[in-house]
Amino acid sequence: MNTQQARDQDEHFMREALALAAQARGRTSPNPMVGSVVVKDGRIVGRGYHVRAGAPHGEVVALENAGPLAKGATLYVTLEPCCHYGKRTPPCTKTIISTGIGRVVTAMRDPNPLVYGKGLEELSQAGIEVTVAILEDQAKALNEVFMKYIVTKRPFVLLKVAASLDGKIATVTGESRWITNERSRLLVHELRDQVDAVMVGINTVLRDDPLLTTRLPHGGGKDPIRIVVDSHLRLPPHAKILTSSATACTIVATTPRAPLDKRHQLEAAGAKVLVIDMDGSGVALGALMQQLGAMQVTSILLEGGGELHASALRAGVVDKVLYFLAPKLIGGRSAPPAIGGEGFAHLAEAVTLDRMQVKQLDGDILIEGYVRRR
Repeated sequence: MNTQQARDQDEHFMREALALAAQARGRTSPNPMVGSVVVKDGRIVGRGYHVRAGAPHGEVVALENAGPLAKGATLYVTLEPCCHYGKRTPPCTKTIISTGIGRVVTAMRDPNPLVYGKGLEELSQAGIEVTVAILEDQAKALNEVFMKYIVTKRPFVLLKVAASLDGKIATVTGESRWITNERSRLLVHELRDQVDAVMVGINTVLRDDPLLTTRLPHGGGKDPIRIVVDSHLRLPPHAKILTSSATACTIVATTPRAPLDKRHQLEAAGAKVLVIDMDGSGVALGALMQQLGAMQVTSILLEGGGELHASALRAGVVDKVLYFLAPKLIGGRSAPPAIGGEGFAHLAEAVTLDRMQVKQLDGDILIEGYVRRR
């Protein structure tokens, strides 16, 4: 087998591992998604993936699945095996070495400072052949949430906008249901199922009284934590976000200026109230992200409205934008825009997106892009 054939084979089996890892999307936080296959004589003899936080890691599951066939085989794993004791799991490198694996192929090094490069070095010192960076870009895209969180201890923030072609998220009378079509709305519920939390501003709650739960066609799904940014605690205790039978908690982020009696009232209704430093007249979103990261919230779907969108972009907390455009023209000077606030005074200050992708969703258009960091 020549070098290119060997590379093609490695990529083939790594794709299998990546597909396995993706089966746990939205279920492993704060851990990464990890998939693994064990290959012997060109045939997969073991498969596994990390099902949820606290469960065995993907490579351990694959090795157990392979049993004695693992000896002398090649292990493909989407992330560098860990070499430290976690809160609930032992080092994977010890297990790999004990099985007699002959070669380990990994898509990428683990960005966790406790692991980075050390796991591969331990395997190499044990006499195991190590190959790195097979389908690395795909592996990084799969675990983009983990990659940010493990390095910065802050959540990965996706800003979701549902707007008309002229950038309106409601009519002049406040009507917003529904601007986008059913397929777009289904995708949003699939996103809610995958993230740790959904965040909205108090104006959205007062206007729409949303549930912010995950509602999939055939049931199931995971409700995200609901977060309301409410500087003055205007959230009514009877709001659906507090009274619904969702499986996730509700967090209200406010400022020191909020009335103490209202805070106690919301806490009695079941909300967790976070008092965050102020940025101008509102909640300092950077400080809020730091607090949420400390609570192991690794990903947030920011669903608006326009004022919160603007504040989040100006604060630099947004990582990715999902912009749903419906083929409608609403108009109206006073109709709420997708991005509110005062705006940027100069084009050089405007938020720019990279790595753009455009998809059609039964007439709607979804534009995805990553915020360019200056």
